[in-house]
Amino acid sequence: MDSSQLRMARAGLKIGVRDLAVMAGVTTATITRFENERGGLNAVTQSKLKAALEAAGIIFIDQNGNGPGVRLRDRQG
Repeated sequence: MDSSQLRMARAGLKIGVRDLAVMAGVTTATITRFENERGGLNAVTQSKLKAALEAAGIIFIDQNGNGPGVRLRDRQG
């Protein structure tokens, strides 16, 4: 997960930094710093963020020639 994927995921879910921080159990400062490309994430923090976003419906798309991205899981039952 890179910083642009994190921003896109939050935008897709329509959640703020504070919401994600609570969902993932990390600080808002950590999320903001990473999104603004002023620092990386350790493996544990990245795992917490990714798991929280995936549980909320985000699918992470790896680099495939057009750049990494995210999409929302189909919520139709």
